[in-house]
Amino acid sequence: MVVGAFPMAKLLYLGIRQISKPLANRMKEAARRSEFFKTYICLPPAQLYHWVEMRTKMRIMGFRGTAIKPLNEEAAAELGAELLGEATIFIVGGSCLVLEYWRHQAHQRHKEEEQRAAWEAMQDEVGRLALAFEALQAQVQAAAQPGALEELRAQMREVRAQLSARDAHVPSATQAASSSEK
Repeated sequence: MVVGAFPMAKLLYLGIRQISKPLANRMKEAARRSEFFKTYICLPPAQLYHWVEMRTKMRIMGFRGTAIKPLNEEAAAELGAELLGEATIFIVGGSCLVLEYWRHQAHQRHKEEEQRAAWEAMQDEVGRLALAFEALQAQVQAAAQPGALEELRAQMREVRAQLSARDAHVPSATQAASSSEK
């Protein structure tokens, strides 16, 4: 079941990513055309990105304190549009991962709840069976003792009857010998 579901989820996320690329391209195009979008949304991140990138490269090469010139407006707008498009794809991909994680966690919680419910049902069943066993054991003991007692009484009657019959058939000399032994 999991093996079959995994490729489908992978295909779904790949499809979402492929759908997000045209969305990112449209956003890039809108950023290039709209002056407001270009000025307030694309240019500041592009200039910041350029500044951090150039500062890092300069430090790696050993130049400290060198002033970094900002990008011209056209290059900054292009870089900002590219950053916006990549950020859109990244956000869509990250959202898919978060949603998959939440779905997996909900599935795990549901599975654990089912296991806990099954465990509690088994514990209840074991408790009910233990009570039934104790009740049956008490019934067996109550029924076995009078039955065993009656059986012993019947055996005692038989033994007495046999002894009585034997005493009646035994001659008086044997009785005298047996009474002298006592």
